Amino acid sequence: MTHDALSDSDQKDRFAALAKAVANDRDQLAFRQLFDHFAPRLNYWLHRRGLPNDEAEEIVQDVMTVLWHRAELYDPRRSSLSTWLFRIARNRHIDLARRAKIRQARDREPLIQIDDVPGMETLLDTDEREARVREALGRIPGEQMELVRASFFLGYTHTEIAACTGLPLGTVKSRIRLAFEHLRKALDTLKA
Repeated sequence: MTHDALSDSDQKDRFAALAKAVANDRDQLAFRQLFDHFAPRLNYWLHRRGLPNDEAEEIVQDVMTVLWHRAELYDPRRSSLSTWLFRIARNRHIDLARRAKIRQARDREPLIQIDDVPGMETLLDTDEREARVREALGRIPGEQMELVRASFFLGYTHTEIAACTGLPLGTVKSRIRLAFEHLRKALDTLKA
């Protein structure tokens, strides 16, 4: 029976076993089988999202490199290998799009004018404010801070965070809300 004739469940189990062989033994044959199966599918999927060939290939190579070096992070109890790899590809695609937007904005922005440079008093106020915010952020519990970082610093939606972490959407939202309550209280304490 060829691997194409395997049931979905059998194929998922087979992929999980191959990923485990890569993680535990750096099994090159197992990796090659996974690469041969997933690389063309990832490439096709990225092309369908409008990526040029070189960018799609770069992301596919990146995803497969993650599989080779970080296969131990894959947990077959949480998702199929396919879901895990496509999630990595989607995240790399989002990162690529963000970098392109930042580059475009930077290219369109005029050079900073001397008049635009803030005075020394403003810089000191800004430094003090930033130090307070950093200290307040340091008081947020680690699990909540990770969700805040994903949402506000990396730009992930609550739904994307839930998918990546395996947490229910409501839990993600409530933990982020709690983090902001901690932040508000910490900032209030620091002002006094």
